[in-house]
Amino acid sequence: MSWFEATKDKPKIPPAKALWAICPKCKSHFSKEAWKAHGGICPKCNYHGRLSARERIAQIADAGSFEEICREVGYSDHLHFHDATGAYADKVKATIEKTGEGESVTVGTCTIEKHPVMLGVMDFAFMGGSLGTGTGERIARACEQAIKERRPLVLFSASGGARMHEGILSLLQMAKTSAAIARLKAAGLPYISVLTDPTTGGVSASYAMLGDINITEPRALIGFAGRRVIENTIHQKLPADFQSAEYLEKHGFIDKIVERKDMKRFIAKMLEYWGF
Repeated sequence: MSWFEATKDKPKIPPAKALWAICPKCKSHFSKEAWKAHGGICPKCNYHGRLSARERIAQIADAGSFEEICREVGYSDHLHFHDATGAYADKVKATIEKTGEGESVTVGTCTIEKHPVMLGVMDFAFMGGSLGTGTGERIARACEQAIKERRPLVLFSASGGARMHEGILSLLQMAKTSAAIARLKAAGLPYISVLTDPTTGGVSASYAMLGDINITEPRALIGFAGRRVIENTIHQKLPADFQSAEYLEKHGFIDKIVERKDMKRFIAKMLEYWGF
């Protein structure tokens, strides 16, 4: 009888994407371990890949120094929004389960080479790093605590823009976060803005460009509207490097392009310069 017969288990082979990383630029293949060991940077073409919030924090904050704040602040669904693809609330819950984050930005206190700071890191994997009410509230609270504790603000942006599912309330966060940063500066505290790939839309049009120094990583995409939208509006062909970090630096929109391996040291040097 079949239940007495010996059977062999089929070998469980993990999918290729679980084992290998593919560089989006040069299409070279690397093991996930090698890609991670190289800091998410392509060893062949130096492309700086996207990082999760936790990966970025691990690279920038001194080991064991990061203490998260505002984790209880999450999204809001005042409009009870839904479309043909489903309900907004269900999409956010699925994203929370997938990423382990409660919002598109993670904020907390830490030290960077022993310099106390308020650190914020956006995660593009959380609904495209979109700016929602929870995102804006976390950044505003981070600024308030930074003022109380006399900490500079270091904020890494990665976003496709405002979260349209929340309507006008998402656009309100542009003004809210800009006002919070204005109060931070009025208190005499520096703000270091790091624009990573990609930083676009309402985020690039608000707090991401308000730093006392605006820095970015090589080849990062930074802009407001997309290339196709602009070309269709002005009826002109844009340069090949338009909206790249290099293009923005050349035209004065970015102060410095910093390699990821040098980012922590560069930020620490700026904090030393300001006396923090």
